[in-house]
Amino acid sequence: MLRYTIYSILLCFHICLNAQELPPIEAFSPEVYNADNQNWSVAQTEDHLIYVANNIGLLEFNGETWKLYESPSGKMRSVKVIDSVVYSGSYREFGFWTKKQDGAMAYTSLSKKLDIDFLEDEEFWNIIAVDNYILFQSLKRIYIYNKADASYSVIDSDTSIYKMFQINKTIYFQEVRRGLFKIDQGEPQLVSNDVVLKNNYLVNIYEKDKDILIQTEENGFFVLDPNKNLSPWDIPAARKIASLSVYRSKKTNNGYILGTRSNGVFHLTSGGHIDYAINFSNGLLSNSIHDIFEDAEHNIWLALENGINCINVESPFLFFHDKEGKIGTTYASAIHNDHLYLGTNQGLFYKRLDTEDFQFTFVEGTEGPVWSLVNHKGALFCGHNFGTFIIENGRVKRKIDTDGTWNIISIPNHENLLLQGNYNGLSVLEKANGSWNFKHQIKGFNISSKFFELYQDDVVFVSHEYKGVFKLKLNKDFTEVIETTQDASVDKGIYSSLVKYNDKILYAYKEGVYTYAEDLNKFVKDTLISRLFEKEEFTSGKLISDTDNDILWGFSKKKLNYITTSGLSTNPTITSIPFSESLPHGLTGSENISPLYNRNYLIGTSDGYTIIDLDKVKQKTYQISIDAINITDQESKIALNALRQEPGSFENHMNNIEFNYSVPEFNKHLDTEYQYKLEGFYSDWSPWTSNSNVLFKNLPYGKYGFKVRAKVGNTPTENTGVYSFTIERPWYLSNTMITLYALTTIFLVLIVHNIYKRYYRKQREKLIKKNERELELKELENKQQLMRFRNEKLKQDIDSKNRELGISTMSLIKKNDFLNSIKLELLNIENNDKVKRIVRIIDQNLNNRDDWKLFEEAFNNADKDFLKKVKHLHPELTSNDLRLCAYLRLNLSSKEIAPLLNISPRSVEVKRYRLRKKMNLAHEASLTNYILEI
Repeated sequence: MLRYTIYSILLCFHICLNAQELPPIEAFSPEVYNADNQNWSVAQTEDHLIYVANNIGLLEFNGETWKLYESPSGKMRSVKVIDSVVYSGSYREFGFWTKKQDGAMAYTSLSKKLDIDFLEDEEFWNIIAVDNYILFQSLKRIYIYNKADASYSVIDSDTSIYKMFQINKTIYFQEVRRGLFKIDQGEPQLVSNDVVLKNNYLVNIYEKDKDILIQTEENGFFVLDPNKNLSPWDIPAARKIASLSVYRSKKTNNGYILGTRSNGVFHLTSGGHIDYAINFSNGLLSNSIHDIFEDAEHNIWLALENGINCINVESPFLFFHDKEGKIGTTYASAIHNDHLYLGTNQGLFYKRLDTEDFQFTFVEGTEGPVWSLVNHKGALFCGHNFGTFIIENGRVKRKIDTDGTWNIISIPNHENLLLQGNYNGLSVLEKANGSWNFKHQIKGFNISSKFFELYQDDVVFVSHEYKGVFKLKLNKDFTEVIETTQDASVDKGIYSSLVKYNDKILYAYKEGVYTYAEDLNKFVKDTLISRLFEKEEFTSGKLISDTDNDILWGFSKKKLNYITTSGLSTNPTITSIPFSESLPHGLTGSENISPLYNRNYLIGTSDGYTIIDLDKVKQKTYQISIDAINITDQESKIALNALRQEPGSFENHMNNIEFNYSVPEFNKHLDTEYQYKLEGFYSDWSPWTSNSNVLFKNLPYGKYGFKVRAKVGNTPTENTGVYSFTIERPWYLSNTMITLYALTTIFLVLIVHNIYKRYYRKQREKLIKKNERELELKELENKQQLMRFRNEKLKQDIDSKNRELGISTMSLIKKNDFLNSIKLELLNIENNDKVKRIVRIIDQNLNNRDDWKLFEEAFNNADKDFLKKVKHLHPELTSNDLRLCAYLRLNLSSKEIAPLLNISPRSVEVKRYRLRKKMNLAHEASLTNYILEI
């Protein structure tokens, strides 16, 4: 089992050359493009950024991305952070790096400033700071730089300076084949030239009480006492360490980390035992360790031959990965008689607790899924696919055949009885004569009972994912279900569960956790316990009650949650432990967790198990920082970096802006997520995302405020990253152009005003003339109107005259008709003189010219000048012809004209004919129409 959390970073040549950024990933087999990706030294600044001396240059890691700054001279061999300044040593060069305002690192050469004349092929492998002095060590010299007066001194070696060490304020170094020296007032002073120190390469030296603990590469540890006596350090792992080729070591608060040339790293406890080893087979990218560094959070960083590893030695999680697949998915676990038992989908496995060997042994006869492991009064019960097994000392002591056993619980007040949930319902086990045996199946209920709990002495609740929750009333002998009620207050649901916690029956599914309320006889939602998992984080409603520790566990997508009652308060409290999705989880719906020892718990996973130490779960504070701000134009052809500490102002075409931000956190079990908003563009916070950068494209001109915040696991950052900037207006909206627009507008207004004045005068004159014309027209219209009125009056008069003429004509026609009728009657009387006289009177009356004159006068009034026109056109017409024309003008027929002329209609036709001849009308022309048209 790996007693640590580890993640690895592969640094490939291709990536380094292009200064690409590489996120931390799980340990994997390295893919090597070129040998020039070795890493030699690791350091950390106060803001928790990690720096690595690499063959290509200086690597910077902010917890999210890597950035490369090329070496000023050849391969970079060493890096050290001193007073927040990053110092580095490389080929014939040493100096320091500082951050510019845009977040990038800038290099300053100390060696050039000091005008140092280096030895041929000199490289600097170590950097140490003491007070105002910084020491740079090559294989031939130690350069002592005085920061106070910017001077330096040199310690030369006749042989080779292998390594340089520090204990408190004393600097030690080893000269090969000469022994161990220390620097005293700037001069080397021999500490010991013991043959061991002369003939062995030293790894490191440590203070041990009043002695000096010296570690060699090939022969382990030695103790140098104040009397200069050197003796081996007598520890249990001395022989093992002597067999290793150790190149680097680091003292931690609980022992030593030993880095070897070809076997990875080993952890040596303070008591001298090696309790674990980490190598290529279980997580490292390379077995060759170049440097070991402990960061501010006690993570161990390893600079490797090929890549970098970070080991979370303080992680609350310990992982066991069943890489060979022999154990499978863990469904249950238990400790019994100093053995750890694992129930998996492949059977039951065990190992002793007091051994460092993590090889598990299979319990023969338990092939198949193990659903539960229950300790009861010194016996270990195994709920199995084939029934119930009683386990003792790694073997099956007794097998109880049932149709699959999900779980086993005790029955209060019946210490010799156990209740089983089986594939086909419920059954009872009984202890008789010191042996547990199957007693009977409970009749009346045959539904698979995976989740069940006793509520009262005779009431059992059973939850089935697809059928719902059942309340069963049992008889006193637990032999039969006498009443079955299906609860309708909660829905059935996949991945639901039912558990008993603090004497309460809890039912959990995606809608929350519900408590059975006896007074209401239904389940009621418990808002507090429902906080064990949020709906959007729901994966399973599986709840596990640890009655011994008064803890209720729940599981969600990115958290482990538990609820407990403290001794000072009866109110339960919920604790959430971040648990990254990238880490191993249990099978959904079959999650399991069980107590081990102290506050350690075992969590079953799909490929082994995880142990969590609750005492190591600590709340921390985090800070987010905006690392880089990149601005490009609309076509991404021009780029620049903004100053992070000052508000930015960018030209209008530079309106693509990218923010890179991070939280320096290196725990693998924690997920870091970010939220951001851009005030002035949109005011709402974005959804949480793991992306540590965001790009805004084609921003319009205006003022903006970018804000970003983060949460690491459940913990939000204490601060919010803020950056204000302005996208300038386009050139055509600049102040100069606006002033120009204003002046142009004023000029145009003046011009338009003058033009308008002239135009107004002309328009006024036109308007006056127009009004005059309109008045003339109005006057003319009035005259025309008056003329129309007169014409209408004349027309009315004419119409009246015509009516009079028509009446007069009709009167004449009727009168003449009447006289002609009398005349005809009188003519029928023979030889009567009186009659003849009357006939003459009638003829006189018929030919009375007075009637004609009267008619002519009326006709002329109605149709003025008609007769004159006719006479003018046809002067040869007689008065009788004019009289006929008048009658035709009135559109009278020949029959109507005959009485008026006192002639027969035939004679009228003859007169019409003669009139046509006088008027020279064509044969086809109508006489009446011609007269009407005159």
